[in-house]
Amino acid sequence: MKKYDVAALGELLIDFTENGTSSQGNPILEANPGGAPCNVLAMLSQLGKKTAFLGKVGKDSFGSQLEAALQEAGINTSGLKRDQNVNTTLAFVHTKEDGDREFSFYRNPGADMMLEEADLETDLLRQCRIFHFGSLSMTHERCRKATQRAVAVAEESGALLSFDPNLRSALWADLEEAREQICYGLAHCQILKISDNEIQWLTNEEDFDKGIAQIQEKYKIPLIFLSMGKSGSRAYTRNLRVEQPAFVQEHTIETTGAGDTFMGAVLNAVLDYGWNEYEAVQLEEMLRFANAAASLVTTRKGALRVMPERREIETLIRGGGK
Repeated sequence: MKKYDVAALGELLIDFTENGTSSQGNPILEANPGGAPCNVLAMLSQLGKKTAFLGKVGKDSFGSQLEAALQEAGINTSGLKRDQNVNTTLAFVHTKEDGDREFSFYRNPGADMMLEEADLETDLLRQCRIFHFGSLSMTHERCRKATQRAVAVAEESGALLSFDPNLRSALWADLEEAREQICYGLAHCQILKISDNEIQWLTNEEDFDKGIAQIQEKYKIPLIFLSMGKSGSRAYTRNLRVEQPAFVQEHTIETTGAGDTFMGAVLNAVLDYGWNEYEAVQLEEMLRFANAAASLVTTRKGALRVMPERREIETLIRGGGK
């Protein structure tokens, strides 16, 4: 028995999201705790799983806010480090009319980039059933080495590895370097979550199934989840392809954290079912639950602190999305 169900490594930052306008007509920005790996952990914690985070924030007020938010969410913070010299990373999120987002990052440098091998609490990595990571912790050499070391320790401990590319083009000096590091992640995971635009960018295939087939052939990843926004999601194994529609909300505010919520929900299902060759009915249930959870979070500002409870998700499913 391991102490943690899921440990994750990566960025923890403040998402400044629009929340109305001032009397002078200026946008009012709300400082929401964010960062894809911690959003995933927050969903898992909400569903009763034991989680831990490894990363770095600044020794500033935003860093303190983020540490408190993780603790409030039930995420173990013993692997969270504070940088004396570099401030907490900030992201400014502009929500477009269709609910999609544009990001502007203040990360040159940001504290999350300063994570290094010596900062890693390797006991957390050895004591998790699943280790989850993304590509933002591999944009620069220092944090890349830390990520690769964490991957090696988790692999040695027998953990399942889960990867979400979570491509943010603006954070890479060179998109070919981004491709190289994302391919590293693909080569070191058993569970992959990838979005529709990412699979097209990575494989140069407009047809999602052909793109996934290309990934399967090269990397032999046993379980792949494809998120397609309002078009729903798919799951792929060696023998199966399963699809479920999205729960489209009339009251969507923004999509920040929807993919992370989806990821947390499917990892929760993997933990509940156990690692095996899943049947179609199990994959359908995974996708329905994850789609519903992601749908609910789009009706709320922020993500990490507003993850839906199980009863809300089940109620939405029973109601057919209404």
